Amino acid sequence: MIQTFDLDWLKNYPAELLQALSRLAGASRTELFVVGGAVRDHISGSFAHDLDIAIPSGALLFAGNLAADLGGTYVLLDQGEGVARVVWKGFDIDLANFRDQTTSIEDDLLKRDFTINAMAFRFPDESGKTEYEIIDPAGGRQDFYHGLVRVMSPTAFENDPLRLLRAYRFKATLGFQLEPDTKKWIGEYGHLLSRAAPERISSELQRIMASDRAGVTVFSMVESGLFWYIFPELKKGKGMAQPTSHHLDVFSHCLAALDWMEKLQARSNEFFPGELAAKISAYLGHEENRVRLKWAALFHDLGKPDCHLIRQGRITFYNHDQAGAEGFEKIGERLRWSREDIKRVSRLIRLHMWPFHLNNSRKKTGITAKACLRLVKAVGDDLAGLFLLAMADSLAGQGVNRPPAMEEELVELYFEVERVCREQVRPVLEQPPIVTGHDLIDLGLTPGPDFKMILSSLEKARIEGSIQTRSQGLAWLESFVAENNLL
Repeated sequence: MIQTFDLDWLKNYPAELLQALSRLAGASRTELFVVGGAVRDHISGSFAHDLDIAIPSGALLFAGNLAADLGGTYVLLDQGEGVARVVWKGFDIDLANFRDQTTSIEDDLLKRDFTINAMAFRFPDESGKTEYEIIDPAGGRQDFYHGLVRVMSPTAFENDPLRLLRAYRFKATLGFQLEPDTKKWIGEYGHLLSRAAPERISSELQRIMASDRAGVTVFSMVESGLFWYIFPELKKGKGMAQPTSHHLDVFSHCLAALDWMEKLQARSNEFFPGELAAKISAYLGHEENRVRLKWAALFHDLGKPDCHLIRQGRITFYNHDQAGAEGFEKIGERLRWSREDIKRVSRLIRLHMWPFHLNNSRKKTGITAKACLRLVKAVGDDLAGLFLLAMADSLAGQGVNRPPAMEEELVELYFEVERVCREQVRPVLEQPPIVTGHDLIDLGLTPGPDFKMILSSLEKARIEGSIQTRSQGLAWLESFVAENNLL
Protein backbone atom coordinates (compact mmCIF):
# COMPACT_ATOMS: atom_id res chain seq x y z
CA MET A 1 0.00 0.00 0.00
CA ILE A 2 1.36 3.43 -0.94
CA GLN A 3 0.18 6.60 0.77
CA THR A 4 1.28 10.14 0.04
CA PHE A 5 2.52 12.87 2.40
CA ASP A 6 3.05 16.50 1.48
CA LEU A 7 5.37 17.39 4.34
CA ASP A 8 9.00 18.30 3.81
CA TRP A 9 9.90 16.00 6.70
CA LEU A 10 13.62 15.87 5.87
CA LYS A 11 14.07 19.59 6.54
CA ASN A 12 15.06 18.83 10.14
CA TYR A 13 18.24 17.13 8.95
CA PRO A 14 21.30 19.21 8.00
CA ALA A 15 21.30 20.25 4.35
CA GLU A 16 24.92 19.10 4.09
CA LEU A 17 23.90 15.55 4.99
CA LEU A 18 20.92 15.48 2.62
CA GLN A 19 22.96 16.88 -0.26
CA ALA A 20 25.72 14.31 0.29
CA LEU A 21 23.22 11.44 0.28
CA SER A 22 21.54 12.68 -2.91
CA ARG A 23 24.86 13.34 -4.62
CA LEU A 24 26.27 9.90 -3.85
CA ALA A 25 23.00 8.16 -4.79
CA GLY A 26 23.10 9.90 -8.15
CA ALA A 27 26.75 9.05 -8.71
CA SER A 28 26.20 5.37 -7.88
CA ARG A 29 22.86 5.24 -9.73
CA THR A 30 21.09 3.62 -6.79
CA GLU A 31 17.92 4.32 -4.86
CA LEU A 32 17.90 5.04 -1.14
CA PHE A 33 15.00 4.30 1.19
CA VAL A 34 14.52 5.75 4.67
CA VAL A 35 13.25 3.02 7.02
CA GLY A 36 12.79 2.30 10.73
CA GLY A 37 12.36 4.83 13.50
CA ALA A 38 12.63 7.88 11.27
CA VAL A 39 9.49 6.79 9.41
CA ARG A 40 7.57 6.03 12.61
CA ASP A 41 8.56 9.34 14.12
CA HIS A 42 7.57 11.23 11.00
CA ILE A 43 4.11 9.64 11.03
CA SER A 44 3.68 10.66 14.67
CA GLY A 45 4.86 14.19 13.94
CA SER A 46 8.17 13.96 15.80
CA PHE A 47 11.79 13.95 14.67
CA ALA A 48 14.21 11.03 14.77
CA HIS A 49 17.72 12.31 15.31
CA ASP A 50 19.20 9.25 13.60
CA LEU A 51 18.59 7.96 10.09
CA ASP A 52 18.27 4.35 8.86
CA ILE A 53 18.68 3.85 5.13
CA ALA A 54 18.11 0.72 3.08
CA ILE A 55 19.94 0.32 -0.24
CA PRO A 56 19.57 -2.47 -2.83
CA SER A 57 23.27 -3.40 -2.56
CA GLY A 58 26.69 -1.90 -1.91
CA ALA A 59 25.78 -0.36 1.45
CA LEU A 60 29.29 -0.76 2.89
CA LEU A 61 30.91 1.05 -0.03
CA PHE A 62 28.22 3.74 0.05
CA ALA A 63 28.75 4.25 3.80
CA GLY A 64 32.50 4.56 3.29
CA ASN A 65 32.01 7.16 0.59
CA LEU A 66 29.50 9.07 2.74
CA ALA A 67 31.92 9.15 5.68
CA ALA A 68 34.68 10.45 3.43
CA ASP A 69 32.40 13.07 1.83
CA LEU A 70 31.15 14.41 5.18
CA GLY A 71 34.33 13.93 7.16
CA GLY A 72 32.47 11.54 9.46
CA THR A 73 33.47 8.25 11.08
CA TYR A 74 32.80 4.91 9.40
CA VAL A 75 31.73 2.04 11.71
CA LEU A 76 31.30 -1.49 10.35
CA LEU A 77 28.31 -3.11 12.10
CA ASP A 78 27.81 -6.37 10.18
CA GLN A 79 30.07 -7.45 7.33
CA GLY A 80 27.94 -10.45 6.36
CA GLU A 81 24.64 -8.56 6.22
CA GLY A 82 26.19 -5.43 4.75
CA VAL A 83 25.41 -2.97 7.55
CA ALA A 84 27.54 0.07 8.43
CA ARG A 85 27.16 3.33 10.32
CA VAL A 86 28.40 6.83 9.66
CA VAL A 87 28.77 8.99 12.75
CA TRP A 88 28.74 12.69 11.94
CA LYS A 89 28.02 15.78 14.06
CA GLY A 90 25.91 13.86 16.57
CA PHE A 91 23.95 11.93 13.93
CA ASP A 92 24.08 8.18 13.38
CA ILE A 93 23.35 7.29 9.76
CA ASP A 94 22.93 3.52 9.40
CA LEU A 95 23.04 2.01 5.90
CA ALA A 96 22.11 -1.60 5.09
CA ASN A 97 21.69 -3.78 2.03
CA PHE A 98 18.24 -5.15 1.21
CA ARG A 99 17.73 -8.26 3.32
CA ASP A 100 18.25 -11.82 2.13
CA GLN A 101 19.29 -10.66 -1.35
CA THR A 102 15.83 -9.30 -2.11
CA THR A 103 15.60 -6.94 -5.06
CA SER A 104 12.74 -4.60 -4.13
CA ILE A 105 12.04 -2.41 -1.14
CA GLU A 106 8.65 -4.11 -0.67
CA ASP A 107 10.29 -7.54 -0.37
CA ASP A 108 12.94 -6.12 1.94
CA LEU A 109 10.29 -4.64 4.24
CA LEU A 110 8.41 -7.94 4.40
CA LYS A 111 11.59 -9.53 5.80
CA ARG A 112 11.63 -7.18 8.80
CA ASP A 113 10.59 -7.86 12.37
CA PHE A 114 7.44 -5.83 13.16
CA THR A 115 4.91 -4.15 10.91
CA ILE A 116 5.64 -0.75 12.43
CA ASN A 117 9.24 -1.24 11.28
CA ALA A 118 8.22 -2.38 7.80
CA MET A 119 7.57 1.06 6.32
CA ALA A 120 9.80 3.19 4.13
CA PHE A 121 10.10 6.47 2.26
CA ARG A 122 11.97 6.78 -1.01
CA PHE A 123 14.78 9.27 -0.47
CA PRO A 124 14.27 12.21 -2.84
CA ASP A 125 16.55 12.74 -5.79
CA GLU A 126 18.37 15.99 -6.50
CA SER A 127 15.31 17.55 -8.17
CA GLY A 128 14.15 18.81 -4.76
CA LYS A 129 10.71 17.19 -4.86
CA THR A 130 8.88 17.45 -1.53
CA GLU A 131 6.08 14.91 -2.00
CA TYR A 132 6.95 11.59 -0.40
CA GLU A 133 5.27 8.21 -0.63
CA ILE A 134 5.13 5.88 2.33
CA ILE A 135 5.72 2.30 1.23
CA ASP A 136 3.79 0.03 3.58
CA PRO A 137 3.29 -3.53 2.30
CA ALA A 138 2.45 -4.99 5.76
CA GLY A 139 -0.04 -2.41 7.05
CA GLY A 140 2.37 -0.94 9.58
CA ARG A 141 0.83 2.51 9.47
CA GLN A 142 -2.57 1.14 10.47
CA ASP A 143 -0.98 -0.80 13.34
CA PHE A 144 0.89 2.32 14.37
CA TYR A 145 -2.30 4.38 14.55
CA HIS A 146 -4.03 1.59 16.48
CA GLY A 147 -1.10 1.32 18.89
CA LEU A 148 -0.26 -2.31 18.10
CA VAL A 149 3.04 -4.17 18.07
CA ARG A 150 2.56 -6.95 15.52
CA VAL A 151 5.35 -9.33 14.53
CA MET A 152 5.59 -10.01 10.80
CA SER A 153 5.84 -13.76 11.35
CA PRO A 154 6.83 -16.08 14.23
CA THR A 155 9.91 -16.98 12.21
CA ALA A 156 11.13 -13.45 13.01
CA PHE A 157 11.65 -14.66 16.60
CA GLU A 158 13.53 -17.72 15.40
CA ASN A 159 15.80 -15.64 13.17
CA ASP A 160 16.62 -13.20 15.98
CA PRO A 161 15.31 -14.10 19.46
CA LEU A 162 16.12 -10.62 20.75
CA ARG A 163 12.94 -9.52 18.98
CA LEU A 164 11.01 -11.26 21.77
CA LEU A 165 12.26 -8.57 24.11
CA ARG A 166 12.21 -5.80 21.53
CA ALA A 167 8.43 -6.19 21.29
CA TYR A 168 8.22 -5.12 24.93
CA ARG A 169 10.62 -2.28 24.36
CA PHE A 170 8.21 -0.89 21.75
CA LYS A 171 5.35 -1.42 24.20
CA ALA A 172 7.25 0.59 26.82
CA THR A 173 8.62 3.39 24.67
CA LEU A 174 5.61 3.85 22.38
CA GLY A 175 2.84 2.95 24.82
CA PHE A 176 1.50 0.28 22.45
CA GLN A 177 -0.18 -3.07 23.14
CA LEU A 178 1.02 -6.42 21.86
CA GLU A 179 -1.21 -7.85 19.13
CA PRO A 180 -2.75 -11.12 20.50
CA ASP A 181 -0.95 -13.53 18.14
CA THR A 182 2.33 -11.75 18.80
CA LYS A 183 1.86 -12.15 22.54
CA LYS A 184 0.96 -15.83 22.08
CA TRP A 185 4.05 -16.48 19.96
CA ILE A 186 6.27 -14.76 22.52
CA GLY A 187 5.04 -17.28 25.07
CA GLU A 188 5.79 -20.15 22.70
CA TYR A 189 9.22 -18.95 21.57
CA GLY A 190 10.41 -17.31 24.81
CA HIS A 191 12.94 -20.07 25.51
CA LEU A 192 14.93 -18.93 22.47
CA LEU A 193 15.94 -15.70 24.23
CA SER A 194 18.89 -17.51 25.81
CA ARG A 195 20.50 -17.46 22.33
CA ALA A 196 20.72 -13.66 22.35
CA ALA A 197 23.89 -11.98 23.60
CA PRO A 198 23.65 -10.66 27.18
CA GLU A 199 24.77 -7.21 26.05
CA ARG A 200 21.90 -6.98 23.56
CA ILE A 201 19.39 -8.18 26.15
CA SER A 202 20.65 -5.56 28.60
CA SER A 203 20.36 -2.80 26.03
CA GLU A 204 16.67 -3.58 25.48
CA LEU A 205 16.03 -3.89 29.23
CA GLN A 206 17.64 -0.55 29.97
CA ARG A 207 15.49 1.16 27.35
CA ILE A 208 12.39 -0.40 28.91
CA MET A 209 13.39 0.84 32.36
CA ALA A 210 14.22 4.30 31.00
CA SER A 211 10.63 4.64 29.76
CA ASP A 212 7.76 5.81 31.96
CA ARG A 213 5.89 2.52 31.37
CA ALA A 214 8.40 0.10 32.89
CA GLY A 215 5.96 -1.21 35.51
CA VAL A 216 3.17 -2.24 33.15
CA THR A 217 5.69 -3.58 30.65
CA VAL A 218 7.42 -5.81 33.18
CA PHE A 219 4.02 -7.07 34.35
CA SER A 220 3.17 -7.95 30.74
CA MET A 221 6.49 -9.79 30.41
CA VAL A 222 5.60 -11.80 33.51
CA GLU A 223 2.19 -12.66 32.05
CA SER A 224 3.73 -14.07 28.86
CA GLY A 225 6.43 -15.92 30.78
CA LEU A 226 9.32 -14.16 29.00
CA PHE A 227 10.36 -12.49 32.24
CA TRP A 228 11.36 -15.81 33.84
CA TYR A 229 13.82 -16.57 31.04
CA ILE A 230 15.68 -13.38 31.97
CA PHE A 231 15.30 -13.30 35.76
CA PRO A 232 14.58 -16.83 37.02
CA GLU A 233 15.95 -15.85 40.44
CA LEU A 234 12.83 -13.83 41.25
CA LYS A 235 10.49 -16.76 40.68
CA LYS A 236 11.27 -18.15 44.15
CA GLY A 237 9.33 -15.22 45.62
CA LYS A 238 6.17 -16.04 43.67
CA GLY A 239 3.53 -17.28 46.13
CA MET A 240 5.79 -16.80 49.18
CA ALA A 241 3.72 -15.33 52.02
CA GLN A 242 4.94 -12.38 54.06
CA PRO A 243 4.11 -11.01 57.53
CA THR A 244 0.73 -9.31 57.94
CA SER A 245 2.31 -5.89 57.39
CA HIS A 246 2.25 -6.93 53.70
CA HIS A 247 -0.75 -7.71 51.53
CA LEU A 248 1.18 -9.36 48.67
CA ASP A 249 3.56 -12.27 48.24
CA VAL A 250 7.26 -11.50 47.89
CA PHE A 251 7.36 -11.30 44.09
CA SER A 252 4.09 -9.38 43.71
CA HIS A 253 5.39 -6.93 46.32
CA CYS A 254 8.51 -6.36 44.17
CA LEU A 255 6.31 -5.63 41.14
CA ALA A 256 4.22 -3.24 43.21
CA ALA A 257 7.39 -1.49 44.44
CA LEU A 258 8.48 -0.96 40.83
CA ASP A 259 5.06 0.44 39.99
CA TRP A 260 5.19 2.80 42.97
CA MET A 261 8.73 3.86 42.10
CA GLU A 262 7.50 4.94 38.69
CA LYS A 263 4.67 6.91 40.29
CA LEU A 264 7.06 8.51 42.78
CA GLN A 265 9.38 9.60 40.00
CA ALA A 266 6.49 11.21 38.14
CA ARG A 267 4.99 12.92 41.22
CA SER A 268 7.83 13.13 43.73
CA ASN A 269 6.86 16.59 45.00
CA GLU A 270 3.51 15.19 46.18
CA PHE A 271 5.35 12.85 48.54
CA PHE A 272 8.44 14.89 49.47
CA PRO A 273 7.52 18.54 50.12
CA GLY A 274 9.53 21.70 50.76
CA GLU A 275 13.31 21.57 50.57
CA LEU A 276 13.20 17.82 50.00
CA ALA A 277 11.35 18.32 46.70
CA ALA A 278 14.31 20.19 45.22
CA LYS A 279 16.79 17.53 46.35
CA ILE A 280 14.65 14.71 44.97
CA SER A 281 14.09 16.59 41.70
CA ALA A 282 17.82 17.21 41.24
CA TYR A 283 18.56 13.54 41.87
CA LEU A 284 15.89 12.35 39.44
CA GLY A 285 17.16 14.80 36.85
CA HIS A 286 19.73 12.17 35.88
CA GLU A 287 18.31 9.33 33.80
CA GLU A 288 20.80 6.81 35.19
CA ASN A 289 19.50 7.49 38.70
CA ARG A 290 15.90 6.93 37.62
CA VAL A 291 16.75 3.67 35.89
CA ARG A 292 18.85 2.34 38.77
CA LEU A 293 16.06 3.10 41.22
CA LYS A 294 13.61 1.06 39.15
CA TRP A 295 15.97 -1.91 39.16
CA ALA A 296 16.49 -1.50 42.91
CA ALA A 297 12.73 -1.44 43.48
CA LEU A 298 12.18 -4.59 41.41
CA PHE A 299 15.01 -6.49 43.11
CA HIS A 300 14.97 -5.02 46.62
CA ASP A 301 13.54 -8.21 48.16
CA LEU A 302 15.42 -10.65 45.94
CA GLY A 303 17.07 -12.16 49.02
CA LYS A 304 13.90 -12.94 50.96
CA PRO A 305 13.29 -16.52 49.72
CA ASP A 306 16.80 -17.57 50.74
CA CYS A 307 16.40 -15.98 54.17
CA HIS A 308 12.87 -17.23 54.88
CA LEU A 309 12.40 -18.74 58.35
CA ILE A 310 9.50 -19.33 60.72
CA ARG A 311 10.49 -18.31 64.26
CA GLN A 312 8.00 -18.76 67.08
CA GLY A 313 5.21 -18.83 64.53
CA ARG A 314 6.38 -15.64 62.80
CA ILE A 315 7.63 -15.27 59.22
CA THR A 316 11.09 -13.71 59.17
CA PHE A 317 13.57 -12.68 56.47
CA TYR A 318 16.63 -11.70 58.51
CA ASN A 319 19.54 -10.33 56.43
CA HIS A 320 17.53 -10.49 53.21
CA ASP A 321 18.93 -7.09 52.26
CA GLN A 322 22.50 -8.40 52.26
CA ALA A 323 21.55 -11.62 50.46
CA GLY A 324 19.61 -9.64 47.86
CA ALA A 325 22.53 -7.32 47.13
CA GLU A 326 24.85 -10.27 46.61
CA GLY A 327 22.31 -11.98 44.35
CA PHE A 328 21.82 -8.86 42.28
CA GLU A 329 25.57 -8.51 41.73
CA LYS A 330 25.59 -11.96 40.13
CA ILE A 331 22.64 -11.05 37.89
CA GLY A 332 24.32 -7.81 36.83
CA GLU A 333 27.52 -9.66 35.97
CA ARG A 334 25.58 -12.25 33.98
CA LEU A 335 23.93 -9.51 31.92
CA ARG A 336 27.23 -7.65 31.47
CA TRP A 337 26.01 -4.49 33.20
CA SER A 338 28.56 -1.80 33.96
CA ARG A 339 30.44 -1.95 37.24
CA GLU A 340 28.96 1.39 38.26
CA ASP A 341 25.37 0.23 37.66
CA ILE A 342 25.95 -3.00 39.59
CA LYS A 343 27.61 -1.15 42.46
CA ARG A 344 24.95 1.54 42.79
CA VAL A 345 21.92 -0.75 42.49
CA SER A 346 23.33 -3.42 44.81
CA ARG A 347 24.18 -0.72 47.37
CA LEU A 348 20.60 0.54 47.33
CA ILE A 349 19.34 -3.02 47.81
CA ARG A 350 21.82 -3.62 50.64
CA LEU A 351 20.76 -0.44 52.44
CA HIS A 352 17.03 -0.42 51.69
CA MET A 353 16.06 -1.36 55.26
CA TRP A 354 18.28 1.30 56.85
CA PRO A 355 15.68 4.13 56.80
CA PHE A 356 13.17 1.86 58.57
CA HIS A 357 15.69 0.84 61.25
CA LEU A 358 16.78 4.45 61.70
CA ASN A 359 13.17 5.54 61.98
CA ASN A 360 12.61 3.04 64.81
CA SER A 361 15.66 4.45 66.63
CA ARG A 362 14.47 7.99 66.04
CA LYS A 363 11.09 7.27 67.66
CA LYS A 364 12.79 5.73 70.69
CA THR A 365 15.84 7.90 71.32
CA GLY A 366 16.15 10.37 68.46
CA ILE A 367 18.93 10.26 65.90
CA THR A 368 22.47 11.39 66.48
CA ALA A 369 24.98 13.09 64.23
CA LYS A 370 27.03 9.91 64.38
CA ALA A 371 24.08 7.89 62.97
CA CYS A 372 23.63 10.39 60.15
CA LEU A 373 27.33 10.25 59.37
CA ARG A 374 27.22 6.47 59.09
CA LEU A 375 24.24 6.67 56.75
CA VAL A 376 25.73 9.36 54.52
CA LYS A 377 29.04 7.53 54.23
CA ALA A 378 27.31 4.23 53.46
CA VAL A 379 24.94 5.56 50.78
CA GLY A 380 27.25 8.06 49.07
CA ASP A 381 25.48 10.11 46.40
CA ASP A 382 22.27 8.10 46.66
CA LEU A 383 20.72 9.46 49.87
CA ALA A 384 17.72 10.83 47.95
CA GLY A 385 17.46 7.56 46.06
CA LEU A 386 17.48 5.53 49.27
CA PHE A 387 14.52 7.45 50.66
CA LEU A 388 12.67 7.10 47.37
CA LEU A 389 13.27 3.35 47.51
CA ALA A 390 12.08 3.19 51.12
CA MET A 391 8.95 5.13 50.19
CA ALA A 392 8.18 2.80 47.26
CA ASP A 393 8.76 -0.21 49.53
CA SER A 394 6.41 1.20 52.16
CA LEU A 395 3.66 2.09 49.68
CA ALA A 396 3.86 -1.40 48.17
CA GLY A 397 3.20 -3.02 51.56
CA GLN A 398 -0.38 -2.33 52.63
CA GLY A 399 -1.09 -5.21 55.00
CA VAL A 400 -3.53 -4.89 57.89
CA ASN A 401 -0.74 -4.73 60.47
CA ARG A 402 1.59 -2.31 58.72
CA PRO A 403 2.92 0.49 60.94
CA PRO A 404 0.56 3.47 60.75
CA ALA A 405 1.70 6.69 59.08
CA MET A 406 4.91 5.08 57.80
CA GLU A 407 5.16 7.31 54.72
CA GLU A 408 4.78 10.47 56.83
CA GLU A 409 7.46 9.20 59.22
CA LEU A 410 9.87 8.53 56.35
CA VAL A 411 9.44 12.12 55.16
CA GLU A 412 10.01 13.44 58.70
CA LEU A 413 13.10 11.25 59.02
CA TYR A 414 14.50 12.49 55.73
CA PHE A 415 13.95 16.10 56.86
CA GLU A 416 15.80 15.39 60.11
CA VAL A 417 18.67 13.57 58.44
CA GLU A 418 19.12 16.48 56.05
CA ARG A 419 19.01 18.98 58.92
CA VAL A 420 21.61 17.14 60.98
CA CYS A 421 23.81 16.67 57.93
CA ARG A 422 23.53 20.35 57.03
CA GLU A 423 24.25 21.59 60.55
CA GLN A 424 26.74 19.05 61.87
CA VAL A 425 27.95 16.48 59.37
CA ARG A 426 28.73 18.30 56.13
CA PRO A 427 30.56 21.25 57.79
CA VAL A 428 33.06 18.73 59.16
CA LEU A 429 33.33 16.62 56.02
CA GLU A 430 33.89 19.71 53.87
CA GLN A 431 36.74 21.04 56.06
CA PRO A 432 40.36 19.82 55.87
CA PRO A 433 41.15 17.16 58.51
CA ILE A 434 42.69 18.56 61.68
CA VAL A 435 44.72 15.37 62.23
CA THR A 436 46.27 13.26 59.45
CA GLY A 437 48.17 10.03 59.02
CA HIS A 438 51.44 11.99 59.42
CA ASP A 439 50.41 12.86 62.98
CA LEU A 440 49.84 9.18 63.69
CA ILE A 441 53.28 8.33 62.34
CA ASP A 442 54.83 11.13 64.45
CA LEU A 443 53.17 9.52 67.44
CA GLY A 444 55.00 6.26 66.70
CA LEU A 445 52.25 4.29 64.93
CA THR A 446 52.93 2.14 61.87
CA PRO A 447 50.64 2.67 58.84
CA GLY A 448 47.96 -0.01 58.65
CA PRO A 449 44.25 -0.77 59.18
CA ASP A 450 44.28 1.01 62.54
CA PHE A 451 44.84 4.35 60.79
CA LYS A 452 41.40 4.31 59.16
CA MET A 453 39.72 3.27 62.42
CA ILE A 454 41.48 6.03 64.42
CA LEU A 455 40.78 8.81 61.93
CA SER A 456 37.17 7.68 61.53
CA SER A 457 36.69 7.78 65.31
CA LEU A 458 38.17 11.28 65.42
CA GLU A 459 35.84 12.39 62.63
CA LYS A 460 32.83 11.16 64.62
CA ALA A 461 34.03 13.05 67.68
CA ARG A 462 34.34 16.24 65.62
CA ILE A 463 30.82 15.82 64.24
CA GLU A 464 29.44 15.30 67.74
CA GLY A 465 31.11 18.60 68.70
CA SER A 466 33.53 17.35 71.36
CA ILE A 467 36.57 18.31 69.25
CA GLN A 468 36.85 21.58 67.36
CA THR A 469 40.55 22.50 67.09
CA ARG A 470 43.76 20.79 66.06
CA SER A 471 45.18 20.95 69.59
CA GLN A 472 42.04 19.24 70.90
CA GLY A 473 42.38 16.64 68.14
CA LEU A 474 46.01 15.87 69.01
CA ALA A 475 45.12 15.57 72.70
CA TRP A 476 42.25 13.23 71.82
CA LEU A 477 44.59 11.21 69.62
CA GLU A 478 47.14 10.63 72.39
CA SER A 479 44.40 9.63 74.81
CA PHE A 480 42.71 7.30 72.32
CA VAL A 481 45.96 5.54 71.42
CA ALA A 482 46.87 5.05 75.08
CA GLU A 483 43.40 3.80 76.09
CA ASN A 484 43.35 1.25 73.27
CA ASN A 485 46.99 0.11 73.68
CA LEU A 486 47.78 0.87 70.04
CA LEU A 487 51.47 1.60 70.56
